[in-house]
This record gives sequence, structure tokens and C-alpha cells, in this order.
Amino acid sequence: MENIAQHIEALIFASEQSITQKDISLVLQEIFQVSIPLTDLQKHLNTIVRKYSDDAFPFSVVEINGGYQFLTKSAYHLSVHKLQIQRSKKKLSQAALETLSIIAYKQPVTKLDVEQIRGVNCDYTIQKLLEKDLIAISGKSKAIGKPLLYSTSATFMDYFGINSAAELPQIKDLPSETEII
Repeated sequence: MENIAQHIEALIFASEQSITQKDISLVLQEIFQVSIPLTDLQKHLNTIVRKYSDDAFPFSVVEINGGYQFLTKSAYHLSVHKLQIQRSKKKLSQAALETLSIIAYKQPVTKLDVEQIRGVNCDYTIQKLLEKDLIAISGKSKAIGKPLLYSTSATFMDYFGINSAAELPQIKDLPSETEII
């Protein structure tokens, strides 16, 4: 079980989304053919988190959405943001942002509920949000016809850097129109 910390770092680095201790443990068990106690795994994770908190690194390992992920430190967000703008070919439309906001704040919610709030058909927008993995089907409603329920996905949580919908900004926290002008 040499270089176990490096294996853990590689798993975190290679993961597109946050990776849980359970997933790390399963992969390591498959590699080393031995179960690694969660206390040992947590010690390695704590060491890795401390290592990348050093100012020598422009990124850190952060516990987010129940797992671990490499994220850019705030001092470098502007640089990365500019790169993402340059690479961004497909942005979310105003309709997609509105629909995503409704789903985030009202989840789980049916398409009909979203359409009643927005006042327009949302078939295309919901399909695009599903394709981008920002929302997911989270079940079926008990209402007549058993319509699908939509909720935000783990990708949404990772993208916005939150652990749960409870961390979304509340209406009272947002600036009013008079404050913007």
C-alpha cells in the first residue's frame, strides 16, 4: 500500500465532481485488495487538505457536496473565470436561468409548476437543463397523471459550490431593484 496518499490525490484530481470517502475506499480496496479503515482514509484526506491549503498552490482540496474536490483558490478566480468565458460556447439562456432558479428554490417541482410560475412552456428548457446535468428527475408526484418531479443535481451543487439547497441565497439577502440602480 505504497503511496496511498498519491492514489487518493489522483482520484480526487481525476473526478469530474466531488468524490466521496466511500467511493475512494472502494477504489483503493480494489487496487490494494485490502480494506482501508475509514479513520486511516480520513487521516490521509486531512493531510492532503492541509498540503493544498499552502499558499504555494493556486488550488486546494475542499470538502463539498459530501465529497472532496480540487478547487481554485479565490485569489485566482478571476483568471479562471476569464478562461471559462473564452471557452464558453454555450451559455444558459435567460429562460434556462429562470427555470433553473425556480427548480432550485421550489424543488422537488413538476414541469407544470415551473410553467405556471414562468407563464410559458418549459419543455425545451427542462430538456436542455437535463442534458447539461444541472437538474435531475427526482421522482413522480402523487398528483393526477403522476408527473415527473425535478430537483437540482450534484453537478448543480458542485458548479455553485454549495452542499445543499439550504445554502442558496435567500430573497432577503439579494439586493432590491432600488439598491441595484
